[in-house]
Parts: sequence; C-alpha cells; structure tokens
Amino acid sequence: MKMLIVDDHVLFREGLASIIRAEPDMEIAGLAGTVRDAVEMAGRIKPDIILMDFTLPDGTGADATRLILGAHSICNIIFLTMTDEDENLFDAIRSGAKGYLLKDMHPSKLVSAIRSVYKGESALSRAMTLRVMKELSQTKKADMAQASPTLTRRELDVLQSIATGKTNQEIGKELFLSENTVKFHVHSILEKLRLKDRREAVTFARERGLVK
Repeated sequence: MKMLIVDDHVLFREGLASIIRAEPDMEIAGLAGTVRDAVEMAGRIKPDIILMDFTLPDGTGADATRLILGAHSICNIIFLTMTDEDENLFDAIRSGAKGYLLKDMHPSKLVSAIRSVYKGESALSRAMTLRVMKELSQTKKADMAQASPTLTRRELDVLQSIATGKTNQEIGKELFLSENTVKFHVHSILEKLRLKDRREAVTFARERGLVK
C-alpha cells in the first residue's frame, strides 16, 4: 500500500517513515509538513493511506482531509496525533477520516491499525468509539427536538425512555419523576404528536433515530 505521512515535526515524520518502510506490504510515497503540501502531494501520488497530524502550520489536519477527499475520495486517512480532545476527534471524524490514533501507541499496533483501515475497517480505540457514539446520539436527539419543536426537553427524555420499552414506573425512577408526572408527559406526547398509543410512539422515536 502506498502511503503519505503528514506531520510538521521532521524528526517524528522520519522516524515514522522508518517504521513503515520495515513492512513488506507498505511503501512511503511522500512526506509533507503542511496542509498545502499534503493536498498537493495527495493529488499527485494518490496514496492509499495518509497518516495525518491534526495541528499543522497552515491549518488543521481536518482542513487537509476535506480538501484531499474532495478530490481523491478513495483515499483512507488516519489521524495520528498527540491529543484526544473531543473537539479534535469529532472534527477529524466529520472530515471523513477512517481512524484517530495517539502518537504514544506501540508501533506494532499502529501497523495493525493501518492494515485494518486498508481493508475497509475503522481505527478508533474503544473509548473514542463510545465518545463518537455518544456525540451522534446527542446530535440525533437535537435533530429530533428541532423536527418536533412542540415537545419539551423533558418530553423528549420520556419519549426516548418509552422507545426503549420502559414502564411509567421505570421512567419515573430513571428521570426522578413521580409516576403521575410521567403519565402526564406520556399523554402530552401522544397528543402533541397525534399518536394513538405507546406503540406508535416507539415507532415514531425509532424512525427519527432516538433509539436503535
């Protein structure tokens, strides 16, 4: 597989290249240290895999990823960076990256992750995967609120619990509400959304991505 390494630290870039060159199925096709160079080289050499740093002198790795994938969509981009901050992680994933790894990982695990991405899989740690799933869930819930502005936040919470099959009593315990208050919210939800019963409420919630 043909690879491009993008990192503004020359020493790290060269060290990473040495690790990759030791693998019989991997070839270093280019090294870049800026967004501009990364985009230019990706368009010219069309790599299979790009190892991308997040922080670059003239922008971010996410900026580079969007530009590269806009012109070369079959390329697989893996972020290899120092920080696992949510903002960077989510920006990287939204840009189209297939992986997000930390620079302190063992070389053998990095090589394994690269091969996995080349085969069509993603490369995220379990903790990062859970954080991405949580973010997606919250985004779907926000979209739901926007699509159904008549529902209050508390009613959305109750609707989501209904969709998971919980009883009024269970919902009350989970949301710290009395059972009568839950009944009131259920009645209000059905009335506002013009649904007949809880079964229709479950279907409604699932169609809008509130639950799997």
